[in-house]
Amino acid sequence: MTTTLFTDVRVFDGDGLTEPATVLVRDGVIAAVTPGGSPADLPDGAVPEDAEKVAGEGGTLLPGLIDAHLHVNGRKDLDALVQHGVTTGFDMASWPAELTAAMRAEQHTAGMISAGLPFIGPAGPHSHFGMPDGAVVTDPADVPAGVARRVGEGSDWIKVVTEDPGQGGPEPEVVAAVVQAAHAAGRRVVAHASHLGAFTMSLDAGVDVLTHVPTEAAVDADVAARMVEGARIAIPTLSVSKTLTSMRPAPGVSYDNARASVAAMHEAGVPVLAGTDSVDQPGVPFSIPLGSTLHQELVLLVDAGMTPVEALRAATSLPAEHFGLADRGAVREGLRADLLLVGGDPTSDITATQDVRGVWVGGERLR
Repeated sequence: MTTTLFTDVRVFDGDGLTEPATVLVRDGVIAAVTPGGSPADLPDGAVPEDAEKVAGEGGTLLPGLIDAHLHVNGRKDLDALVQHGVTTGFDMASWPAELTAAMRAEQHTAGMISAGLPFIGPAGPHSHFGMPDGAVVTDPADVPAGVARRVGEGSDWIKVVTEDPGQGGPEPEVVAAVVQAAHAAGRRVVAHASHLGAFTMSLDAGVDVLTHVPTEAAVDADVAARMVEGARIAIPTLSVSKTLTSMRPAPGVSYDNARASVAAMHEAGVPVLAGTDSVDQPGVPFSIPLGSTLHQELVLLVDAGMTPVEALRAATSLPAEHFGLADRGAVREGLRADLLLVGGDPTSDITATQDVRGVWVGGERLR
């Protein structure tokens, strides 16, 4: 049994920072959180002599960060996440199934859950990414078998890549069939929707989570209200919007539209989760660094109107809540000891998350 004792740390509790606290971790689980307390307040024998002792020196103890949209291609990617305090990643497209299973099984590094193989259209941009034949489905009657295969391969949710009408993505009836079959199988549906037409089509089909935001026109208050009414979730990936609009300038396309979309959704009350679309692997048109980009995403979310506390929740408790990870996302007794120690106060200055002092996954110090 391993034990770690944190002293003189302020704990992010989801609403703000506690007064300086003592946090005890035992065998990979948070055993005690005592705001204002000291080791002397713990029961006799709670802290063995060989316990790792971490002096927080007034720093902030956060739950390990969660990137709600990325792509991993090997152990190196998971290790890269940990170096920046990202202890869980949501892989939004992964194949073959053997690779996905291997990434899920990796130990002593960041954890991963995955959508596995997405549904795509026959002629959209993703049809050139080298996906297996089973990714393309054009007949709604074939969708249930495709969903069953993905569920059998362990997909934690089902992803569909939507495009503007006529741009080679799945037809609306195929998207609707994906939603129906996935829900029947107990899986939620995440839609890649980077254009406004794809965004509204995904809403019409009943998808649960919309990832990306349009850059050719902003999501307006009416669309945001529809999302609230339908209990939809957003993962806007502002980082990739900023990257693409700077790399590939085009008339009418602007990062300002992406930023305005997030502002409209946030103002309407749509749950907004922090995701980056980070990727570093062959066959993709550009790379986005894993781990460090999530810290930039938090800065962009604050710039789009979220408070630092809301941005922190977007990368901790909200993705854990909305994707059913009840064992993480907060610094609370009984939860996994996925922890990030930073200097400064990220609830007032979001850039403080970048001052990483230590990272623990399941109670094991990895940085």
